[in-house]
Amino acid sequence: MLDLRRLRLLRELAIRGTIAGVAEALAYSPSSVSQQLAVLEREAGVPLLRKSGRRVQLTPQAEILVEHTTALLERLEQAEADVTSSLESVTGTIRMAVFQSAALGIVPQALTLFADEFPDLRVEVTQREPESALSEVEARDFDLVIAEQYPGHAAPRLRDLDRVDLSTDEIRLAVPPRPSRFGAIDSMADAGRVPWVMEPKGTASRHWAEQLCRVTGFEPDVRFETADLQAHIRLIESGNAVALLPDLVWAGREPTVRTIRLTGRPSRTIFTAVRAGSRARPAVLAARDVLARAVA
Repeated sequence: MLDLRRLRLLRELAIRGTIAGVAEALAYSPSSVSQQLAVLEREAGVPLLRKSGRRVQLTPQAEILVEHTTALLERLEQAEADVTSSLESVTGTIRMAVFQSAALGIVPQALTLFADEFPDLRVEVTQREPESALSEVEARDFDLVIAEQYPGHAAPRLRDLDRVDLSTDEIRLAVPPRPSRFGAIDSMADAGRVPWVMEPKGTASRHWAEQLCRVTGFEPDVRFETADLQAHIRLIESGNAVALLPDLVWAGREPTVRTIRLTGRPSRTIFTAVRAGSRARPAVLAARDVLARAVA
């Protein structure tokens, strides 16, 4: 009989890529993970791992087991959801991963709604970059992620995740509120001669922003790089940079910088993603409903 706990270790290895990554995620020692996988290999009666330099790769037989393990975990989550839904109140804990502007613009109002309507539900919120948070939900580090997708940039479509769009968020050129040493800035073309602040390389927002600048006809002079959009705002307020900012960053407040609408009114899509097996869990249903109303 195959042991589900060991099968989960194999699935975690498929997701995280290294035994060290599995050990860190599950608070095991690497040697313990290796020992448990060796036992699973004996139980299965077939090789499950093969050396590839200093790493290990899953064999085709291991991939089959991972696929079945995913289905088993989904059924267990569905069973838990069915039991929980038989209760009169929404209880337990829901762990949410959110990106920064969602943490500022959506989460505070959502937490107020949670407290008023679901007082027995514990809500834990952690800031994460959307690119990594989607995989972390699949790996069961979180129950729900609020993620984003920029125009022309498809977010990863992980097979085990259920995605629901939450809202759209217009993106505008943000420039200093008062005349600065760079002169008048009234369009994207004008922004080609001033310093920029952008999010780090590798993020969808950075790639989209650079492409928009290039399509406009210039290579942006990126002098400041930070994932903190509040730092973007401070640099723009002080007259030291311009940026492309989504409306959500203002969280319903009046902008403290001058914003310029772009041609075509580009918007990013904000969505939630959960594991398919947990989408009917009462806490997940409650969270998605609360988040939708918080955005509205």
